[in-house]
Amino acid sequence: MKPTPWVAAAIAASIAAIGGYFYWQHEIAARLPDGIVSSNGRIEADQLNIATKYAGRVMTISVDEGDIVETGQVLAEMDKAELETRIRRAEAQVRLAKNAKIEADAAVLRTASQLTLARTELARVQQLHKRGFATTEKRDQRHNELQAADAAHRGAQASVEQAVETVTSAKEDLARLHTMLDDAELKAPHKGRIQYRLAEPGEVLGAGGNVLTLLDITDVYMTIFLPATDAGRLVIGSDARLVLDPVPDYVIPAKVTFVSAQAQFTPKAVETSDERAKLMFRVKLKIDPDLLRKYEDRVKTGVRGMAYVRLPEATAWPQSLEVRLPE
Repeated sequence: MKPTPWVAAAIAASIAAIGGYFYWQHEIAARLPDGIVSSNGRIEADQLNIATKYAGRVMTISVDEGDIVETGQVLAEMDKAELETRIRRAEAQVRLAKNAKIEADAAVLRTASQLTLARTELARVQQLHKRGFATTEKRDQRHNELQAADAAHRGAQASVEQAVETVTSAKEDLARLHTMLDDAELKAPHKGRIQYRLAEPGEVLGAGGNVLTLLDITDVYMTIFLPATDAGRLVIGSDARLVLDPVPDYVIPAKVTFVSAQAQFTPKAVETSDERAKLMFRVKLKIDPDLLRKYEDRVKTGVRGMAYVRLPEATAWPQSLEVRLPE
């Protein structure tokens, strides 16, 4: 049977791809000077889900997919009506608690005055009793009045402590509600690009419901894998260069920011069986945040390309890997 045209085209494309890979392996890679090592990888960045903290209805979403947002920018708002009602009630409770505290303070002053008077009366009657001008019954009566005044004063002081605790508790409840109100505004934790809108205004979401996905464009990197012979010579901060498949004319500077302490098998992205049989080390190459800010509208994740890392013994980059960036 003769292959159909599309099967023949697919076979031809596969052969071309394999041939291109081996051409790079044996021709281009062979031209790298000593001390420059390479591996393939793809551009990555962390993604964060902007989610609700509490269950509720989505009222507004102020951004669209692809928008660049700043740290602290309000991205969406949940329904606040019920929270605002609860806040007004909590504010009333705080006012009532403060008024109760004022009354308790006044009671302490009043009972303190009564206690002082009772002590004075008892002392006067005791002197009169010693000289025979007051009865024992009168003295005992003033003593009982002193005990009652003392008990009333201690009760008033306890009421003040209780009132203070009530005020503190009411304020804490109010602060908690204000925090919940603040959480009803979904804000960007850092600068980034909106990747997906996962909900729309009017939807009711449970606690933790995702509304948006944010791509952190301040921390963009490429993960590659190098054999132990190369990874063992790397130092944190080593220079690197990235050449991306869609824009091979540009050379992007990067730095080594992480070298795995444990070896692992090479991922399937490495094509040859010989390479897959080796234990490799994961290496993270990070692009300078200042450079990312300059080209933030061009930052894309998932883009594949080649990474070149300069080992300590290499003194300079070859001309083909000198930094070249868009104007």
